[in-house]
Amino acid sequence: MDGFKIGIDVGGTFTDLILYDSKTMESRVVKVPTTPDEPESAILTGLCDLCKEPKQVSLINHATTLATNALLTHTGIGTTALITNHGFRDVLEIGRQRRPEIYNLYTKRPQPLVKRENRYTVHGRILADGTEMEPLDMQGAEQIAKTIVTEGVESVAIAFLNSYVNDSHEKSMKEILLNKKFEGLISCSSDVNREYKEYERMSTTVVNAVLSPLMSTYLRSLKSKLENTGFHAPIYVMNSDGGMNTLPYASNYPIAVIESGPAAGVFAAQHLANSLALKRVLTFDMGGTTAKAGAVIDGECDISYEFEVAGKTHSGRSIKGSGYAVRYPFIDLAEVRAGGGTIAWVDEGDALQVGPNSAGSEPGPAAYGRGGTKPTITDANIVLGRINPNHLLGGKMPIYPDRAKQAVGAIAKRLGMDLEQSAEGIIKLVNLNMAKAIMTVSVERGRDPREYTLIAFGGAGPIHCCDLAEELEVNHIIVPAHAGIFSAYGLLTANVTRTFSLPVLTTNTLLEPYFEEARKEAAKSMKEEGFHNYRLKEYVDARYKGQSFELRLPYEKSADMKRRFSEKHKEAYGYASNDEIEIVNVRVKAIINTVDAKSKRAKLNCEEEGTPTAYRDIWIKDAFSKVPVFSREKLKLGTYGMGPSIVEEYDSTLVVNSGWKWKVYDYGIELKR
Repeated sequence: MDGFKIGIDVGGTFTDLILYDSKTMESRVVKVPTTPDEPESAILTGLCDLCKEPKQVSLINHATTLATNALLTHTGIGTTALITNHGFRDVLEIGRQRRPEIYNLYTKRPQPLVKRENRYTVHGRILADGTEMEPLDMQGAEQIAKTIVTEGVESVAIAFLNSYVNDSHEKSMKEILLNKKFEGLISCSSDVNREYKEYERMSTTVVNAVLSPLMSTYLRSLKSKLENTGFHAPIYVMNSDGGMNTLPYASNYPIAVIESGPAAGVFAAQHLANSLALKRVLTFDMGGTTAKAGAVIDGECDISYEFEVAGKTHSGRSIKGSGYAVRYPFIDLAEVRAGGGTIAWVDEGDALQVGPNSAGSEPGPAAYGRGGTKPTITDANIVLGRINPNHLLGGKMPIYPDRAKQAVGAIAKRLGMDLEQSAEGIIKLVNLNMAKAIMTVSVERGRDPREYTLIAFGGAGPIHCCDLAEELEVNHIIVPAHAGIFSAYGLLTANVTRTFSLPVLTTNTLLEPYFEEARKEAAKSMKEEGFHNYRLKEYVDARYKGQSFELRLPYEKSADMKRRFSEKHKEAYGYASNDEIEIVNVRVKAIINTVDAKSKRAKLNCEEEGTPTAYRDIWIKDAFSKVPVFSREKLKLGTYGMGPSIVEEYDSTLVVNSGWKWKVYDYGIELKR
């Protein structure tokens, strides 16, 4: 696929775009403020600046946090109805009865996405073995469909018991809705998440149904506006697991793209780690709103298969019961509300706090001059001299340091501290929170961070990477080229993927018949979507009989399944058992190669110490010191230097602490100590 490839990552604060030229293997980048009310506006602004020849673009890959933000704020989501079995109207509210705060008598569970009056029940029952105990009440089903059409509902979720083994009742209910001229979107649990456990399946289906109108409208609008501007290339949207989706698939199954934005960055880090043959990597992505930590082990990202979207976190860990259960593969990340726009404040006990609220892109940090008055991480870094006090984005974005000082000064006055000491306190506090997130994906999982390389990216990641590495005793850091737009680059390294699962619930480890059925389903779906050349990866979900949760293993036809599962179980939990194993699901993942943005590798053309372009006062150890500032664009490959120093790039700033050495390579800057 020749021509230009474009990656677009819409974040909470900035929208990042990268253009890759297949012929020259070179890239151009642009970063523009996100327009939350109309994300397409920022995309079009960036595209017009990035590419003057729309006809030469052959592919556009897109990542967005639109779905997550909608669930967090409950804005823009569609009016949804739920149809389920008689007697199971309140499964959504009962859930797993997890309390997000065990000892808080006034804790509140998340507001149900479907109001009780919009939850309908119908008689009919399928048993766990797939047999029909009670036929579907057709008269009742038709009355429900008639009511839903009259009420003007935008989308419907259908989730009947045991439909993962027999979906006949769900298909009948869907057909009745269509016969009654229902024009909205319909999500059947047997299509969305064909796995056992009724609550998780119902919750996943409801989340999908709630998001479908929003995502389909947005993607349709984006496609239309791009075409009107001259961009007619195919558009794909990133999955939560690092694969890509077509627009129709993302519109019908928005649960697949909920975590697409964060996934892009880790996937880019995986691609870089593989190209450099790095076996153990920790990823740190700090943007304007959040900071995220992940891991890449032996060339593969950590993958989880169930999460709670729009829930609360504590030190990077998801708090069970605080969000909406979604069962879909996603890149496993620890996330904290710590970005450049995160607001610092003083509580009633006169203690300094940072987050979780963010200034976002509007009004943004005080130093941006867009009306923001509250002190943020960015403002604190400007006060300390760690960020250019005049401009960002290569001079395109002016900075107002006096406003940053005024905002942080209000905190200092409240605390009775000097301006710089207060700013330093803000930085230390946010660093501690972000270090906990990295420890969640390393120390808490039996991984020694001292044995890992830290890949730091995002607009603010390189500013804090040395601080975090010192906290975790990491001695090797890589800051990729154009670190602030690195997630967008990840979009150009991903392929289209589809995962097909088949519930089996068997102790029989002869699984070929099940996989043959899953392969046929994959082949049929690929043909319908127009994909003819694809490869398959196959997995099993297994557990010891009697357990409630599974581990995922790659499937090998002739392998000893019990031995391999016991080894995996011991690795994960520290012990193995002689108990019988049970296979819960078989999975087939289809991978369609679309693009691989290979970088043009270059040899180091010099071995010389870098020449600073300027010097700046930076707060180090309770005093300001003159520190050399380098322009990344002017540094030749092979140039090296030592900290303390600063390397400024169009989309990010690297702060190098004392005791660190740095060197420029074609893929970025490496730091060691």
